[in-house]
Amino acid sequence: MAKGTIRYWAAAREAAGTSEEPYDAPTLAEALRAARERRGADFARVVGRSSFLIDGDPVGTRAHDGVPLPEGGTVEVLPPFAGG
Repeated sequence: MAKGTIRYWAAAREAAGTSEEPYDAPTLAEALRAARERRGADFARVVGRSSFLIDGDPVGTRAHDGVPLPEGGTVEVLPPFAGG
């Protein structure tokens, strides 16, 4: 297991009700599953449409269960943004 921080931006922050929280999980999938269990359907919907950075590196289209989380790392949850 790795411990670190999940940071939520824009609509993800609103749906989470916080700007950040700790993770204690081996993979991105496990960290997101734990976060979804603490919140409702709106949070799950926003996170399902979001993109993710781990310590500044994009996750892209990789399967979240294959994305290991680093000890002391930061996961950024970026919902789709409007405008340009």
